Amino acid sequence: MPKPTKGPRLGGGPAHERLLLANLAAALFTHKSIKTTETKAKRLRPLAERLITFAKRGDLHARRRVLSVIGDKEVVHVLFTEIAPLVADRDGGYTRITKVGNRKGDNAPMAVIELVLEPVTKKPSAKKAAAAKAAPAEEAPAEETPAADEAAEAGAESQEEGAAAEAAAEEAVEAPAEEKSE
Repeated sequence: MPKPTKGPRLGGGPAHERLLLANLAAALFTHKSIKTTETKAKRLRPLAERLITFAKRGDLHARRRVLSVIGDKEVVHVLFTEIAPLVADRDGGYTRITKVGNRKGDNAPMAVIELVLEPVTKKPSAKKAAAAKAAPAEEAPAEETPAADEAAEAGAESQEEGAAAEAAAEEAVEAPAEEKSE
């Protein structure tokens, strides 16, 4: 259950705050990233994550509940058709808040709130990781297998290729600089 907020609300009254957060959520879903004050970003996060959870469900009732908060059908369509499939395998944590310093005019602390749309990389569970560590320890650790030797050689080759690519990139950057100076 959301904790009720005490004291002054964003923008004055509760109705104005509700509309302000709905507009911020619509802008977030449209642009995937917005810059606002830290306070507004922190208040927007739970609302946006709840709306994304509804979008992941994808049924008609969920769409109507999101439409009751965000009145724009186009934004809701983007949320349900573009954003929800990208976060389908993510269990929460759909937004990221990054502090970016203070605003020039009134020195208000600013933040960027953005959608986390990168694919999730599953970590191995603690039990499987412990079992994997215990199994090789029981085997002979001093012996090296031919597969390990091949993997080590492949790793050395990929490091050499990476160094060559970096050198080529540096030369490409230096070449235009020399042409400008002439």
